[in-house]
Formats: sequence, structure tokens, C-alpha cells
Amino acid sequence: MNNSSSIKLVIVDDQTAVREALAVMLDLNDDVDVVATATNGEEAVAAVAEHQPDVVLMDLNMPVMDGVEATGRIRAANPQSTVVVLTTFEDDESILAALQAGAGGYLTKDAGRDTILQSVRSASHGQAVLAPEVQRRLLTLATRRPKPAAEQAAMLTAREREVLRLIGDGLRNPEIAARLVISEATVKTHINNLFAKADLHSRAEAVRYALSVLPPEGPGPGPAQRA
Repeated sequence: MNNSSSIKLVIVDDQTAVREALAVMLDLNDDVDVVATATNGEEAVAAVAEHQPDVVLMDLNMPVMDGVEATGRIRAANPQSTVVVLTTFEDDESILAALQAGAGGYLTKDAGRDTILQSVRSASHGQAVLAPEVQRRLLTLATRRPKPAAEQAAMLTAREREVLRLIGDGLRNPEIAARLVISEATVKTHINNLFAKADLHSRAEAVRYALSVLPPEGPGPGPAQRA
């Protein structure tokens, strides 16, 4: 459909079945025009530059360039395009990273057809769209009373402290996983846990926190520390 008054939409997802299903489902509506699809963040940035869409439906976990970085680049270069995240992740780190990058909405992939469609329509009018579970998480973050830094640090497990130190060293999740020989999903679990315990809301906060509470690395842990 090429109605000049319709909502121009770009869909970004590395999973072919998801991307194509969304495109077919949304393009059936008279007021939505799917002008392009993309399989990663790099393609998304190029598609937005070419088509100047009103709304971008953005996955987060993708190869080449993830959805958070793509969102930041799109919003910097094309502020008229509203990015709505559509992902399986609903953890604090993912939500905050996406919103801080400039996303105007955050939905999870269990959202129904009508919810996604209405979110696209709302986003095209500049309205923020957040899944109910995302709203609950943000409310919890906003009302959480922080504990003293020393008390927070004492609550971290040895592995969470390792992950925190590597974040402080500037490593990203894939690099942390490789360094510790664990999966990226496990890294994300550790990060979510330490974010909750230490009342951290972003990776930048985690870097500052690591520098303030972790002692400088010595020659290496002794046997008792390794256990």
C-alpha cells in the first residue's frame, strides 16, 4: 500500500519468520505502509535514512549491530522516526538501555496483534508505548530505596563481582561470556542480579560503581578465594 497519509513503518528483526509475519500482519491495515524490513541494526540505520519512516519496530538481540546501538543512531540522525522496541527481553538492563538510547516504546514479543498495531499508531503520534510489565519494572526502579554502597557490594556473589569488574573494564556481554567461559544468557542473568542488588540502572552506573567498590586487582585470588 502506498497511501501518502499512512504510517510509514520499518520492521527490524533477524528472525525471518518473525519479520515476515509482522510485515504481512501490519501491512494489511489501511493506515500502515511497511516500507522496508531489515535483519540487523546496520541495515535498519540505512533503511531509515532511505525511507524516513514514522515508526521503526526494533528487535534488540541481533548480529552486526544490536537494537540499542541502532536506536541511538537512528534517533540521532532521524529524530522524526519513533523507535518502538519489540523483543523477548524484559530485564531492567535491556529496558533502560533502549529507553536511554531514545526508544519511544518497549513491547515484548508476546504482545498480541492488536496491541502491536495500536502501539504503532500511538507511536506515530508521538505517544510513549510501554508493555504493562515494562511499566511495572520502571515503577519499581523509580521507587526502590537504595542501600549503602558497602551493603550492596557485600550482597554480590563472587561471580557477580567478577562480572561487575569486567563491566568496569569496559567489556561487553559477549566478551564477558568468552572471558568467563559462560553463555551470554548467563552473563545477562548475573548482570540483572547485580543491577538489582546494587540498585544500578545503566551500564555507565555499573562502571562507576565497579570503580568505587571493587579493590584494585592484585596478583590473583588465592585458593580460598577461588572456591
